[in-house]
This record gives sequence, C-alpha cells and structure tokens, in this order.
Amino acid sequence: MKIYMLNPPYFYHFGREMRWQDTGRGGTLYYPMWLSYATGLLEQKGHKVRLVDCPAWNWNVDDVLRDLKKFNPDIVVVGTSFTSLNNDLDVSRKIKGEFDVPIVMVGPPTSQFPEKILGVIDIVARYEYEFTLAELVEKMEKGRSIQDVLGISFKQNEKIVHNPNRPWSTSKQIEELPFVSEVYKKHLNIYDYFLNYSLYPMVQIFTGRGCPYECTFCAWPQTSMGRKYRVRSVDNILDELEWIEENLPEVKEVFFEDDTFTVSKKRVREFCRKYMDRDLEITWSCNARVDTLDLETMKEIKKANCRFLIVGFESADNNILKNIKKGFTVEQAREFAKNVKKAGLFLHADFIIGLPGETKETIEKTKKFIKEIKPEQLQVSVSSPFPGTELYEWYKKNGYLLTEDPNEYLDEQGHQKSVVSYPWLTADEIVKEVDRILRDYYLSLDYIPVALRQILRKHAWQEAKRLWYSAKMFLKYIGGRGIA
Repeated sequence: MKIYMLNPPYFYHFGREMRWQDTGRGGTLYYPMWLSYATGLLEQKGHKVRLVDCPAWNWNVDDVLRDLKKFNPDIVVVGTSFTSLNNDLDVSRKIKGEFDVPIVMVGPPTSQFPEKILGVIDIVARYEYEFTLAELVEKMEKGRSIQDVLGISFKQNEKIVHNPNRPWSTSKQIEELPFVSEVYKKHLNIYDYFLNYSLYPMVQIFTGRGCPYECTFCAWPQTSMGRKYRVRSVDNILDELEWIEENLPEVKEVFFEDDTFTVSKKRVREFCRKYMDRDLEITWSCNARVDTLDLETMKEIKKANCRFLIVGFESADNNILKNIKKGFTVEQAREFAKNVKKAGLFLHADFIIGLPGETKETIEKTKKFIKEIKPEQLQVSVSSPFPGTELYEWYKKNGYLLTEDPNEYLDEQGHQKSVVSYPWLTADEIVKEVDRILRDYYLSLDYIPVALRQILRKHAWQEAKRLWYSAKMFLKYIGGRGIA
C-alpha cells in the first residue's frame, strides 16, 4: 500500500513529539520520531511510504493537499499532540474534503479522546502505534476485517468500537525495528532539526521505551509508551551508532531520547565498555535521573564520549518533589550536580514552575538552587497537566485548572501559557516567573563563564555555533514577550 505519514502544519518549528508540546524558545525542533519509527516498520513490511514534516518544512495545508495529489496514497496517517489536536482535526477535515482516503490518527491524545477524534477520523491507533499500524495496513490491503486489530478504535454502523489495548512492545520487537537514523536519511533533512544542548546537526534515537518511575506530570509513560521498561541490546544500539558514523558522517551527536537512559547502571557500563571496544567516535548525550548515576559511572560515560546529561530536577523544594512522586530529594540533586561537574560532563537542568505545593517562597528556593548548581543549559517550563496524567487529575479535583482543554495550553505564538492558577499564585504570575528565571540566568554576567566553559574545550567551534543560534532564538522569544 501507499501510505502518507503526516506531521501536520501548525506553528513553524512546533514540536509535537516534545514532552512539552510547543514552539521551542531556544530554537529546539525535534524529529518526528514516532512517525519515523512507524515509517521504517511499514517500509520493512514492503509498503511505499512518504513521511512529511510540515513544521520543519514550513508547509501549510495547501502544500499538503498538493503533495497528496502527487503521491495519491491508499491511506493517510496523521500525527497529533495534546496542544495541537483541534488544529490536526481541522487539517484532517480538509484532507477528507479533497480525497476519498481513510485517515488514521496517532499520538498521545488518541488514548484519551478517541470518541472526539472519531468525529472526524476513520480510525484511531491508541498508545504505542507502530505495530498496530503494521497489522492494520496488512488487514486493509488484503480486504480483511479490522475487528480483531488490537489497539484501534473505529466506527461501525454509526457506533464507536474500541478494540482491546495492544500489549506494550517487547524488547525483542523494538530491537527488530529498522534504525530510525536510516529513515531520517531517506525522508528528512537532518539540518532542519536542533536541540539547544546537542552539537549540530544531531539525530535522536530511542534505545528503550517505557519509564518505570512514577512522576505524576510526565505524559509519555501515562498516555503513550507505558511504564513497563523494555530495551534494545547494547550491541544493537552500537550497530546503529556505527551506521550513523559511516552513513551520516555530518552528524556531530546522537541524543538518546529514552525517558531515562540510565535506569540500569549495569547496562550503561556495558554500553560504555563496548562503545570503547569498537573504537567509536561519535558524541552522545542522554536523559538521566539524579538517583541513577554515581560519580564513578559518570566518569565512565565521559570516557565513552558522553557530553551532556539532561536531568529533570523540577523543583528545589522537597515537599513539591514528594507531591509529584519524583523519588529523590533536593540533597541528592545537589550532590548529583556536583558530581556531573567533577566528571567533566555538561548539565542540562530542567525545572517546572507551578507544580502542586508551589508558592512564591518555593520559587525563590528553585532560583537559588539554579544559581548554586550553574547548569550549562537551563530549561524552565510552565506546569502543563496533560489529560491522562495523575497531575491533571489532581489539578482538576482541587479546582486549580482554568481549562480542561489542552488545545488552550499555548499562546498565539505557540509558547506555553499557564492553565493552572492558585489563590496564592496566579497563572499569569507562574508564566512571568518562568520568563524571569530564564532571562535572569542567561542574561546575567554569571552565565558568561558558564558559556565559556562550553566553548573552551573539545568541539569549540560547534559549541559556539550551538550557543549563538540558541541565544538568537531566545532573545527573539523574550523580546516578543516584552521582558528584555
């Protein structure tokens, strides 16, 4: 079959597959990772697939309609996210108005709003969807019933049918998926994508899926990939790194997009040992947790060309960390940050303002902690409670949500706004605090030596270009917010 995989038009540089789905303040744009993995599997099954990334290509609906006419697909797969769902349904309506072709919608909202989506879309593939799509397309190609395809919802005789959920993928299944880097090379332009903490150009891959931790705010484990942790073998990951070195020599870094690459220290150490045994050279970075790496292991990953650790600190108040089931303390976080510097690694520190228990006093604690640990890169987000998460239910139950519609979580420029408001801390104050923290950190004289520390070492020119581009985008952001 001919399958059209669409990351629909919305804001330019809008990241549907980011954990906070918005337009990156520092120029960040993710690859359409999940659509890309599904594309690879469908091609492996013998289908002809076209992957289209409108936010990266700055395409509008008319561009999509013209491209669809040329490709003439048998089926269209539309990716969606919580903050873009209404837009993505509108795009789908326009496609259906021009083409008599079945449309399948995929992405986290499908697990929460299948009935709403089926008012427009023909079929919904809920949760993790590559293997669901592969089976669905096979049945459709052979003219067979789709009634036994696990993980889908569809209309039958004007009634909505929800088939049982598909079991989470196994480690064996995700290891057998084609390398997503091959999909990027074939379908996309790697120079379109940017992470403000990665050398440019970079690629994003998964080495595992599912997160065993219980953070109440994180949507991926709760609405998409599950908490069951499953991984590719170390040899399989290294095979992909070798493929990247040989076939994408322009790539300067690989980012492991797993929720937590460092769940198992044993696996991390095996990876480092085998990485060095193969004499690989490509730089890599990963998401980590405060309580999963000790100093010795950090030194090992530094030797194996790890560059950045991206860590969710979230808050510098222990009560808030307890409220969101983070699983570690501020004291552990402080020690971790010290060890990152001792190991010679860079630290990307993530914080969230507005979580349960947040007050003006706890915000001040977080500000002081940020100044203390001096991360090379800082991300501060507005607390965005996505439907299907424990955090969302807590806000809703306690009456702190201004809206239950995630399509209203962004402002006119595609940036986060607060839909959470407390009697003692309003939504407007939460957003202003986020912007002030970022401005005061990045535009302070204290950040100059932090920036220089990144430039005056290996990859100096690449580090300088990364920082310059990110700074330009950030200055444009704060200028547009009137907080310069």
